[in-house]
Amino acid sequence: TAMIAAYAHNGHGKKSLEFFRQMQLEGTKPNKITFINVLDACNNLGSLAQGKVVHAAIVDGGFEDDVVVGNALVSMYGKCSSLDDATSVFDKMSQ
Repeated sequence: TAMIAAYAHNGHGKKSLEFFRQMQLEGTKPNKITFINVLDACNNLGSLAQGKVVHAAIVDGGFEDDVVVGNALVSMYGKCSSLDDATSVFDKMSQ
């Protein structure tokens, strides 16, 4: 998680996503901090496709109801110009 965060926060989103993929391949379960940082990497890359993959992993991991993760998802979708997805996540958060 620390390496993912370091790369994401220093403009190396691609490397951050590579670490995330490796983490998954090794069977390490991501936590909410990991997801927040990976979503930040998607923001930096403007990668909606990768963001949707991470969103699916968030749902699989049971973090879809976490408000902080939800905020990160709304931010990612907004920055990737997917306002319908951002609105959908936001609406689910307020229920």
